Amino acid sequence: MLSPFPKVSHNFTPMTSRELVVRTLNHEPVPRVPRDLWISPEVESSRADEAAEMSVRYPSDIVAPRTAPSPRKQSGAKTVKRKQWTDAWGCVWRDSNNGDSPELIRSPLAEAERFDSFQPPAELFDRSRFNRANKLCPDTDRFVLAWSEVRPFDRLRFLRGGEAATIELARGNKEIRGLLAALHEAACEELRRWAETEVDGVAFRDDWATPDGLLIAPEMWRELFRPLYKEYCKILHDGDKFVFFHGAGNIRDIFGDLVKLSVDAIHSQLHLMAFDRLVKRYRGRVTFWGGHPDARLLREPGCVDAFREAVLSTRRELDFGAGGVIAQCEWTPEVKLQTVAAFFEQWLVPMPMHA
Repeated sequence: MLSPFPKVSHNFTPMTSRELVVRTLNHEPVPRVPRDLWISPEVESSRADEAAEMSVRYPSDIVAPRTAPSPRKQSGAKTVKRKQWTDAWGCVWRDSNNGDSPELIRSPLAEAERFDSFQPPAELFDRSRFNRANKLCPDTDRFVLAWSEVRPFDRLRFLRGGEAATIELARGNKEIRGLLAALHEAACEELRRWAETEVDGVAFRDDWATPDGLLIAPEMWRELFRPLYKEYCKILHDGDKFVFFHGAGNIRDIFGDLVKLSVDAIHSQLHLMAFDRLVKRYRGRVTFWGGHPDARLLREPGCVDAFREAVLSTRRELDFGAGGVIAQCEWTPEVKLQTVAAFFEQWLVPMPMHA
């Protein structure tokens, strides 16, 4: 297979991937920015040769053990491409037609009278999840990042239904807040178990916003969710784990709160926010976990040159050789190999010294 990759000099100080990521998170000088490539299962299965070449040319410095609880059941699709399944929490999902996120089609607690019977799935605390991660750690020199099931706001909306959950939270409904408390208790127990493992870091997430802003008022976030996040960070830091957070949408209004909670790395849609102000204010205090300003450029065919320039522009804002940035890229079926290669190439090309 003819390689689309240009030759790039790799004159780096010898350092393992784990050491590179740890120094980055600690805002210490690094020879290069760490790479984090998220390869979708579809790419792994249908384009295995390309995925293998990428792993040789631009190997990821972060590895995520597969520890998500198994779905309860999966059923045949109404069409060839659309499948639906019930996850470990009892939520029913259906694949999208265009490769976007799955669609929630049934919430198990849509009827309020079912609240009293809610129990977190036993699979959440299954010892095999944590054992799989532990087995990986001594066999790799990469940074091991475990993705937890902790996402209290998302989970509340999935279980109850998005609109109902948001309205009831705003009204101070006792039942919905009781459900949130139960989810938090389960989240803390799961994170305590992760804190006892050998992984280097643990990620949790919540999709807080649309491109226009938060789904709830910032004041409500600080009242209800900031204390939960504070406890999550404490549990993990007490276990000597780095804390990673992913939040979709425009989370500008709570970005500073996450930094103050001592989240070590934040993955967000930077292009939706005042990126330059965000970087100037928080560079050196948090690691920006991401590396391109707009995923649409990643997916758009024929836009490789524009994508290169966008990535390089982002790098100029973030990469001072002193840590604080992880170059993360998502490889989905509609993204070409050459585009992913162009992304990582831009994080290696020589840069003029910053003033």
